[in-house]
Amino acid sequence: MVEIIPNWHPMFVHFTVALLLIAGAGFIIAHLTQGNRYQPDILKVAKWNFWIGSFITIITVLAGWYAYNAVAHDTPSHAAMTEHRNWALATVSIISILAIWLWRIQRSRNIKSSTPFVILIAVLMGLLGTTAWHGGELVYRYGLGVMSLPLSEGNGHDHEHAEGRGYSNNSMQEHNSIEKRNKPVEHDHSTHSH
Repeated sequence: MVEIIPNWHPMFVHFTVALLLIAGAGFIIAHLTQGNRYQPDILKVAKWNFWIGSFITIITVLAGWYAYNAVAHDTPSHAAMTEHRNWALATVSIISILAIWLWRIQRSRNIKSSTPFVILIAVLMGLLGTTAWHGGELVYRYGLGVMSLPLSEGNGHDHEHAEGRGYSNNSMQEHNSIEKRNKPVEHDHSTHSH
């Protein structure tokens, strides 16, 4: 099997987020444009994106669970990982509800989407964004899943970041402390409850 560093979760999660956000936007647009000649096509695109995104979500969740139990981390990043996991579980629950609901709509051949369905789609989009944000925090704030962190050394890279260029004093200190870390302290999942 091809080895992806650190695991397969980052690859699949981007498909989940992109496909389900496109599906959500499609369902909302289709709902708002009922009677428009393009509405059935928009709805068809939304459904295909939803079903493909939902299928890939199964793989994403399995890869995420593996990552949760396999990626080296310390105590602060463990708390962040658990928060990301909890948001992901809530998101997957809404995806499951919507999948059952959409399957029932398709079986009844009622191609219109109801207002409650579209509201739940909007909730899903918010949950996806929140879950993705927490996942990004794991990589960019805690450095999880990266092989090494770059050092600010070498020609043109040994400068201090000026305030006002994206770094406050606190984030600059955090940035510098991250650069000094070589490897996170191992964290054993068997000693903490999830």
